[in-house]
Amino acid sequence: MKKRQFLNDLFFTSRFFIYWGLLTLIFLVTYFIPQFIVVGRSLLAFFTLLTLLDFILLFFSGKSISVKRSVPDMFSLAEENPVSIQVRSGFSIPLTASVIDELPVQFQKRDFILACALVPSNTHEIGYQLTPTIRGEYKFGDIHIYVSTALRLVQRRFTASEEKTIKVYPSFLQLRKFQIKAIPDMNASEGGRRSFRRGLSTEFDHIKEYTRGDDARTINWKASARRSQLMINSFMDEKSQQVYCLIDKGRLMKMPFDQLSLLDYSINAALMFSYVALQKDDKIGLMTFGEKVDDVLQPSKSKKQFNVVMEMLYKQDTRFLESNYADLYAVVNKRAGQRSLMLLFTNFETYTGFERQLPYLRSINHKHLLCVVLFENTEVSVRHSSISDSMEDIYINTIADKFVYEKKMIVKELQKNGILVIYTPPSKLTLNVVNKYLELKARQFI
Repeated sequence: MKKRQFLNDLFFTSRFFIYWGLLTLIFLVTYFIPQFIVVGRSLLAFFTLLTLLDFILLFFSGKSISVKRSVPDMFSLAEENPVSIQVRSGFSIPLTASVIDELPVQFQKRDFILACALVPSNTHEIGYQLTPTIRGEYKFGDIHIYVSTALRLVQRRFTASEEKTIKVYPSFLQLRKFQIKAIPDMNASEGGRRSFRRGLSTEFDHIKEYTRGDDARTINWKASARRSQLMINSFMDEKSQQVYCLIDKGRLMKMPFDQLSLLDYSINAALMFSYVALQKDDKIGLMTFGEKVDDVLQPSKSKKQFNVVMEMLYKQDTRFLESNYADLYAVVNKRAGQRSLMLLFTNFETYTGFERQLPYLRSINHKHLLCVVLFENTEVSVRHSSISDSMEDIYINTIADKFVYEKKMIVKELQKNGILVIYTPPSKLTLNVVNKYLELKARQFI
């Protein structure tokens, strides 16, 4: 707590100004009615004594107020993050306190005040929630507490130096939603049995006797000849496959939906997807690009990879330039050696803009398994399905119809070229991406 300063820490309440305003009014009345002078002088002495008493109780008692803020080291984007303030009063009388916490400038809250009653020699905890909508570093400032006695004529300010900088990461609090879905298979070293399927995966598990209903294509003829009975090969789900998240940071990803940009939704989904893929023993890589490729993270299935992905994603931001798919193709062709799943988070609003990038998407898909994530403009879709009542509405709906039609043409053209597509509203992006990945794993596409 900072050193006591009488003048700097002294503040008068609204009650003080009301009382002394009434007293001034009484003295004005005495100009016309001299008999009121006695009443005025008596009230002046009374209010003066009350003010002095209130001042002495707050500034000359030798007591103080201790304050501490409890805040996580990192916040989750677009989620409610808890913050608490512990206030302990060393005074021997009850006090009323107004707590002003200097919040980071990103929240733009200039009237954030918390009220509480302080019991003598007791700790009072005040909790509140903060929901950040921008990734990056957030800096908390000091905590100011204005305390007053039951008289409420004078306030004393206590200031605690509680400056702290925290990082706002993509929405890691959503990880618990996917923990059950992403439970990895137990391996033999842990005492469990490995799960396998009768598909044509390339990861061999063991040879077993043929039973009715098994796939005849998996018959091992050499083993059958040796054993004089039909034997088949059993295969496990392939693991340690390379999976890349390609995140577009171009100008179209700046479009906002529910206080978040499309880039924010993409980063949240990429984080959840990376978590699930690592649980499935796949290798996770990451590329971000705008007018050029900025960040490249080589695939790995290390448990530390998730922290590296999170550290890379929290500081990403959109640009106002056209995305360079030619540079993306060159880097993918150079850095991604083996066939991988490429999950591309991007957005196209016009068919003309899409046509310019289609050759690069086809080239990437020729060597890898490309899945393009496109965003549905929900506001345009609502407008498209609305009923027109006026000429202005007809004009607006016609424009909306054009946008919806071009989006459908983009999806159709991607599918025509053998490219997987996820066309989803921003709010359902994370769930649809994770489900698509699990579907591809189940169907052994990767």
